Amino acid sequence: MARRAEAFTKEDLQEALRAIASTISKCKKVQPKLRAGTSQHTLLRRRIKALEVASVLIKRELRGLR
Repeated sequence: MARRAEAFTKEDLQEALRAIASTISKCKKVQPKLRAGTSQHTLLRRRIKALEVASVLIKRELRGLR
């Protein structure tokens, strides 16, 4: 069962943010190796965008916890 946002500790959110940042970095390193227009490239581009959105939302949540 999913936890409500209020149930996550500041440390949980900070750790998630570090993991997301690491994953974004790794995805961006792989992206140039994929040919534009392929399904793999499109999926990776969308994945990066989704992770960036998650990062912004977590940062917003962390600002609210201060």
